[in-house]
Amino acid sequence: EGIVDHFEDKGLKIFGPSKEAAQLEISKVFAKEFMRKNSLPTADFEIFDSEEKALKYILNKKFPIAIKADGLCGGKGVAICENSRDAKKAIYSFMSDKVFGKQGERIVIEDCLFGEEVSYLAFVDGEDFLPLVPSQDHKAIFDGDKGPNTGGMGAYSPVSLITPELSERIKKEILKTTITGLLNLGIKFKGVLYLGLMLTKDGPMVLEFNVRFGDPETQAIIPRLKCGLLEPIIEAIDERLYNVKLEWDKRSALSVVLASAGYPERIEAKKEIFGLDQIEGLEDILVFHCGTERKDRKVWTKGGRVVCITGYGNDINEAKTRAYSAISKVKFEGMQFRKDIGEKEIRRISIQHLSKAKENLLKSA
Repeated sequence: EGIVDHFEDKGLKIFGPSKEAAQLEISKVFAKEFMRKNSLPTADFEIFDSEEKALKYILNKKFPIAIKADGLCGGKGVAICENSRDAKKAIYSFMSDKVFGKQGERIVIEDCLFGEEVSYLAFVDGEDFLPLVPSQDHKAIFDGDKGPNTGGMGAYSPVSLITPELSERIKKEILKTTITGLLNLGIKFKGVLYLGLMLTKDGPMVLEFNVRFGDPETQAIIPRLKCGLLEPIIEAIDERLYNVKLEWDKRSALSVVLASAGYPERIEAKKEIFGLDQIEGLEDILVFHCGTERKDRKVWTKGGRVVCITGYGNDINEAKTRAYSAISKVKFEGMQFRKDIGEKEIRRISIQHLSKAKENLLKSA
């Protein structure tokens, strides 16, 4: 029994999905089958519980492909395979070596999608929904989206790629269809529904569902929320989201994760963190502790993603400058972080401004 089911059985209020609804995130197999049944746009895929059949299937596949463990693996259960050698290695790792235990006993093999990945979250009360502002996560460990995937190394909001027209399309074709599909299964989803989307040349396509706030997306989204979190949470529990109107700060927010050496493969911990006292409380800076502990009046790392630092600005460039300026004051042994969070967005906006300036010049000529 899930914690939400237990609370509701006792007549207590709680915000979050039931155990049944949580299958959207807990099981990649459930999620992909749900997408297929409800005609949600997603990558072509097949499901396997036999290593032999999976190995045979990849013989005729065009690469790259994505191989995903069925269960929860801390954001590390996806392998992007450029060739058959990589694919075989991933299949053996998940199914024979059991690097993720039972979570990898079943796998999903799907075509890779190409485009820009974005995160689209919404409060849901069972039938109605209330979208949050979109954000863009940076999953790879190294600059330029290189290296293995992580739980997320940084994010920013808003995202210029998500126009009002595209947002309406996502709400109608994906968000509403998902909630209706769950209701058809007798599942009333309450909580935060996270859509991991790929914006392709054919439109938005679903990569994954989460049934919670994303990390680090939330650190770039919620600080922009002018009203408190309590109102939408209570109204979602009581199935009255129609009473809520979310108001957003028009400024940009950009969040950068500071991780321990070795992350995501191995974890180094118990390193003293210096400089947090210099930035906590600064205007337009927020510090979120992730993998830290206080001991002997000092702050120490506990490994993995250690701290997330969010900067505000009138635009994405200013937010980035403030975030990285704060980061320059923080130190711990083995500290690693991406230096290019938000760079693609900055380039996009620069190109848009240049195009608009050129258009205005042509009009005035």
